Amino acid sequence: MSMDEFIKLLPSRQRRSLLKGLTNEQRILMEHVRQSRKENGSKPTPVKSHVRDMIVIPEMLGLTLQLHSGKEYVAIEIKPEMIGHFVGEFAITNQKVVHGTPGIGASRSSMYVPLK
Repeated sequence: MSMDEFIKLLPSRQRRSLLKGLTNEQRILMEHVRQSRKENGSKPTPVKSHVRDMIVIPEMLGLTLQLHSGKEYVAIEIKPEMIGHFVGEFAITNQKVVHGTPGIGASRSSMYVPLK
């Protein structure tokens, strides 16, 4: 399937993004993907990237991306269900807030919490 045929199958936002062309960062990412495939063939090496606005295309299937979440690199295995989505959707940038129980010195109101 050619790239033009593939673009016609995408939703409008992704279609418009690809029709405008790839940015310089996205081009560099695609060069790294192709180089990783060429060097290792069946089991390509993971590719590290900060590019979160790249759309998953069929050429990336089976690849492991190490995508930066703002703090660390998150390993993402590209699967067929991901085609047409942005890669940033698969590396969450925020964590769930977990509040602890109030302890001694946590606040003024904790003076009246019985210790046990």
